Amino acid sequence: MGLDLALSRRSADIKGYVSQVSGDVDLLLAPDLNAGNILFKSLVYAARAEAAGVILGAKVPIVLTSRSDSAYSRLASCAMAAALVQTADIF
Repeated sequence: MGLDLALSRRSADIKGYVSQVSGDVDLLLAPDLNAGNILFKSLVYAARAEAAGVILGAKVPIVLTSRSDSAYSRLASCAMAAALVQTADIF
């Protein structure tokens, strides 16, 4: 799903894209670290978003924060990592 379709129900309607989550997503996934970093910084600086970062695929989730992240974003990253450990059988 394109970013416009994820963030805008109107965009999805115009393009005829049928989805229950268009315009109301809870999570955005990036295909790799570079794409995720670009997406993250674009949302934080252009849209004043708060974001949490966790890397999956290791024995445990890795909390990924930037030195310039807000305290809220740092806490959200830790909370997401803790929730992943408690709810997943993969760790």
